[in-house]
Amino acid sequence: MALAPSLGAPSLPSPETPNYQIQIGSLKRILPKKRKTLAYRFSVGGRLSTWPAYASGQAILQSRKPCCSPEGRSKKQASLTIAKPRYLEELECYLRKELQSLDLTKENAQELKLQVNKLRKNVAKEYMRYINECDARKLLLADLNEMRNQQLEMSLRQVQEVKGEDLVKVTLALKIARQDLTKAQVELNTMKADYGDVVPRRDFESQEKKYSDLFEKMQVLQKDFDDLQKEYDTLLEIHQETVEERDRFYNELQQVQRSSTPRPDWAKCAEMISGGPERWSYLEEGKTSDQLVDVLLEEIGTGVLKEKDSFPGLGKGDKIPVYLRYEGQVKNKKLNKKDVVNILKEIWKEKVSADLQKGKQSSLPEFFLSYLQKRYGDSSAFEWAYTIYENIKLYRSNEAMSLFYDILSGKVDEGLYHGQNQLIANLLKELMASDSSNSGTLTTEQFNLALRAAFPLKSSDQIQELIDASRYKTESTEDLIDYRSLFMEDEEGNAEPFIAKIRSQYASEKQEYLRELRNELGHAPEVKVDELKTAFCAIDPAIDDLTLDAYVCLAFQASKEQWDQTGSLPVDTVVERLLAGDTKRIGALPEEIYTSRSLSERGEAGAYA
Repeated sequence: MALAPSLGAPSLPSPETPNYQIQIGSLKRILPKKRKTLAYRFSVGGRLSTWPAYASGQAILQSRKPCCSPEGRSKKQASLTIAKPRYLEELECYLRKELQSLDLTKENAQELKLQVNKLRKNVAKEYMRYINECDARKLLLADLNEMRNQQLEMSLRQVQEVKGEDLVKVTLALKIARQDLTKAQVELNTMKADYGDVVPRRDFESQEKKYSDLFEKMQVLQKDFDDLQKEYDTLLEIHQETVEERDRFYNELQQVQRSSTPRPDWAKCAEMISGGPERWSYLEEGKTSDQLVDVLLEEIGTGVLKEKDSFPGLGKGDKIPVYLRYEGQVKNKKLNKKDVVNILKEIWKEKVSADLQKGKQSSLPEFFLSYLQKRYGDSSAFEWAYTIYENIKLYRSNEAMSLFYDILSGKVDEGLYHGQNQLIANLLKELMASDSSNSGTLTTEQFNLALRAAFPLKSSDQIQELIDASRYKTESTEDLIDYRSLFMEDEEGNAEPFIAKIRSQYASEKQEYLRELRNELGHAPEVKVDELKTAFCAIDPAIDDLTLDAYVCLAFQASKEQWDQTGSLPVDTVVERLLAGDTKRIGALPEEIYTSRSLSERGEAGAYA
């Protein structure tokens, strides 16, 4: 069987060749692979192979010009016709070489010829398939070129339609655009003129925050500066006071050095005092020279007082106290200290009870006389009055007598007596509350806590002074304090050192409180009610209205209803009246006063004594 004339294939190789069967099998395996790989292989001229027909279309339109005529397209299609693909040529060449190498004289030559013919038919069939695929591809290329041409023609027509648009419409649009441009330019110029000096909000807020921070820092620094200024002024005042005090002390020292005498030998008095050295040792314990002089005067006066059988009456004038208004000689009852102290205690007890029943405080001089008249009768009342008066005037070292005498003579307000008693009663109540076992003793730590609870405004040094005073006569090494014994008195009304220390601190605190009040009032010679109230609130912000009104009434010796009619008073008079009453601090020290106190030792504590 011969191949188609168009193939022009040579004869197959001889069937006797040893590699014949292997080559036939390899051809069957290679043929499909060749068909796939050769479809993408470039030709020698740089063109894409047109085998098979579904190859990539990226090279379809090669060197094409738009809008070409149909004749040009026909020529182009003719030029796309290419010769037999190189794959078939290589395959035919291979088959031809194989046929030439076959030996047809052998037995299976006829069988090999049949196989070769079958292969030739297959090759011819593949070639026909290739021709069909090639024709289909050419038609597809032609359709694609046609579609591209139509697309280009449509684009050209659109451009021509735009060019042919109405000129009036374009002119109008241009005019409107120019008007909009002018308007926008005007607005832009206006914005520049109006907001040329305006900063962005972000920068403004940033600067505002910086300003706020700086302003707060400035306020803090200003407050610190004001505090420093106040401290400086306070230090300046303290320095001035210290200089004045130094000069005064120097002058006193010079005067003392000129007029001083040798310190007396107080031991010589022991032989002259009733009771001998033992009693004198008891009298002089813990006393200064000035106090010892008072003791000597009391001892001398006691002897003189006992020798008197009567006292001359002072008359019935208005200036004479009501309890001393008597003419003629008054019998001396010759009472001792113990008798006088007991009578005074009874008077205080009856007066407190009577004042509670009446709901108001009565005058001590009038109650003193009425009590003696009620108890001893009108005929003997002035005898008792003169005797008690002469005794309490003499015994200034006795706290009960001296305080009663000062209140009776009007030197001290009665509120001082009640205030001190209330202070001591509150302390005893606090100590008993701390004594859970009711044993009458407390440890030093418990005693310390109770003192701080009862006296929250006292300093640590003052609390320690009270603790030391509580152990003044304690010989036991145990850490226990018999607090009940601290509140006991001897038969003459003398209190223990612990109570004496409380009263001493009370007087010192009052003097310091009034010194601060004087400093707050400044150098003005006189003060009014409102000014005094303002000064109290400045040095004691925690003071309540009731206490403040009581202090003002005491200072001006007038009721609250009479304040409007009260004028100004000298500052010295106001301070002396407050010193004579139960005047004490209500709240803690203000910071500026506390600072000034801590910076200087107070040497003016005795200035108002």
